[in-house]
Amino acid sequence: MPHRARLTVDLSALARNFGTLGAVAAGAEVAPVVKADGYGLGVKRTSEALWSAGARSFFVARLDEGEALRRSLGPTRPARIYLLDGLVPGTTDRIRKSDLTPMLADPVQVAAARGAATDGGPLEVGLHVDTGMNRQGLSHGALSDLSREGARGLNPILLMSHLGSAATPEHPRNTLQLQRFRQARSLFSDLPASLSASAGTFLGPDWRFDMVRPGVSLFGGGPFERPDPRIEAVATLDAPILYVRTVEAGEWLGYGSGLRLEHRIRVAVVAAGYADGLLRRGGGRASAWFAGARRPVRIVNMDLMAIEIGDTPARPGDRVELMGANLPIDDLATATDTVAHECLVRLSARARRRYVRS
Repeated sequence: MPHRARLTVDLSALARNFGTLGAVAAGAEVAPVVKADGYGLGVKRTSEALWSAGARSFFVARLDEGEALRRSLGPTRPARIYLLDGLVPGTTDRIRKSDLTPMLADPVQVAAARGAATDGGPLEVGLHVDTGMNRQGLSHGALSDLSREGARGLNPILLMSHLGSAATPEHPRNTLQLQRFRQARSLFSDLPASLSASAGTFLGPDWRFDMVRPGVSLFGGGPFERPDPRIEAVATLDAPILYVRTVEAGEWLGYGSGLRLEHRIRVAVVAAGYADGLLRRGGGRASAWFAGARRPVRIVNMDLMAIEIGDTPARPGDRVELMGANLPIDDLATATDTVAHECLVRLSARARRRYVRS
């Protein structure tokens, strides 16, 4: 389908990123986060590749993501799958059926997990403690109560928290959260512990504990929201040129009246837009890669975008790279005032997908 955008997912690069994170983690288990359909790249193929690379534990957000991942991995890949949403009351049967491990994040979930105990024993759970994100997680007081009660009716197998400022290594919240997590761990010193995701893995050994939970850096995003030479591009988005045209000075380009040209330019109109997952605000800010150089993106519409190509030879059918090794996803994120995570999960199903090994 040469007229459509194409998303190429390099499963070998994904596996190499897993290996890189494992080397940085220096003995801590690397448990990939594959929520949101594997960060938009397809949970089935990406989780299979990560299993082959050595991953044995995975994290997802929603219950149905956990069920889908269990189906994707199948009985021959008996991974441990953690649910970051925890245990929503009324979902215990589904959690047991798919052998999922909810990360309990508030007292209501703790009570629901205790109520789910059967003759076969208590439900296997993780304990998610809030150390300063103030978004989800048990308070230190609630965790202390659990410790005094001896986790009655529960079978906890992991203690975790989540860093809020790890992408900014010098931020004082990192040290504060580390101190609070150590206090929490003193209450459950026999449990494996996990504090860090992608960025935290690179903060140093104090932040790694027994397990790290990388997400975006597995899929090509630098740990500190900028390109990192240790992390390879996994996703490449490209699209064909449909038209090449010259727009005269004084003319308007695209919708609205905000872009009136001060000088004559030559543009390639490319078959991709925000319906393919690109951000509309990339017009005038983002770049595309064509003929060996970065080219300015002038407009992004729903189905089409225009890039300025100067006198570079171009013809319909030539393909333009919009994200990939030549255009790191962190650069695209910076140009559009967002993060690599959003750039990935916004990729739509309209772009034809293919999986390769390099």
